[in-house]
Amino acid sequence: MFCPKCGSILVPKREDNKKLLVCSCGYKTKEIEQATIREKVIKKGKDVEVIIEKGELETLPKTEAECPKCSHRKAYFWLIQTRAGDEPETKFLKCEKCGHTWRDYN
Repeated sequence: MFCPKCGSILVPKREDNKKLLVCSCGYKTKEIEQATIREKVIKKGKDVEVIIEKGELETLPKTEAECPKCSHRKAYFWLIQTRAGDEPETKFLKCEKCGHTWRDYN
């Protein structure tokens, strides 16, 4: 439901054990029977699995980065948005020599 005064969405609230719909402009209504509130929360795991096929590696750009496993100094890289849109992208690297994959958060 929307506020008849300003057009904002009405938010449910309890005052003195009474259920109301209120607006930020100060409007209140007791006509809450019409309102239905539903919320669905989907939890997602924090682990991200990235699979890159060998043929796809040749199309990825290379950069100077030291592999933490074999100390080779060249790696393929790609960027993926793994967090919220206002957070920076996560840089994934894959060693050119041994194929080890790691993340760079810088």
